[in-house]
Amino acid sequence: MARESLVDVVVAALLERIADGRTPPGELLPPEAELAEENEVSRLTLREALKVLQTQGVVEVERGRGTRVLPAAQWTSIRAVAHVHDRSGGADAPLHLLQLRRMVETGAAELAAAHRTEADLADLARHLDAMRAAHERGDVAAFVAADIAFHDVVLHASGNPFVAVLLGPLSAVLRARRHETSRHEPVQAHAIAEHAGVLDALRSGDPAASRAAMESHMDQTLRDLQHYVLS
Repeated sequence: MARESLVDVVVAALLERIADGRTPPGELLPPEAELAEENEVSRLTLREALKVLQTQGVVEVERGRGTRVLPAAQWTSIRAVAHVHDRSGGADAPLHLLQLRRMVETGAAELAAAHRTEADLADLARHLDAMRAAHERGDVAAFVAADIAFHDVVLHASGNPFVAVLLGPLSAVLRARRHETSRHEPVQAHAIAEHAGVLDALRSGDPAASRAAMESHMDQTLRDLQHYVLS
């Protein structure tokens, strides 16, 4: 395994240690030698992983004492916050993620109505067709991939480069959540209908209608989440 990917694996493992309470915020991580043995990596690789977490504000090195986990409010990495919150946030985690999606994606849809190109509309139609095809053959992974691709087009079509960058670090968590809900056939049917509504609104070029269509989609997603996952 390449060093960079191995470092990423160790970073994820250390975040998991924080999330499951073995080393909560405010506490010192175990010594480097112990962590290196626990993760079956060299101390060099472990130090690189700790350096990543340090740059993200997750930990700080206290000379003569060790490495302390900082309060989550001080973390600067969206990916780190999402990883730990997703593991330890209980029912609130998916709801918080959906709240973020609603805030970002409804605005993105409104902007996309004015900035989308014919190529964007063609891509959206293609991804919607892929969702329908995956639904017909019961392929959840393909359905989720097409679902996420559809939303990515909307984000990029907004014309604001910061929009896609904001949700990018959450992609792994969002994908896992989509798999969790999309295992249910009615959820897929609802999603197809809502995506079709978003596409129709974007085709019309009406910003208010596009925002309303995405709001409708987020409302349906919340109902499905509460009924099929959180109930």
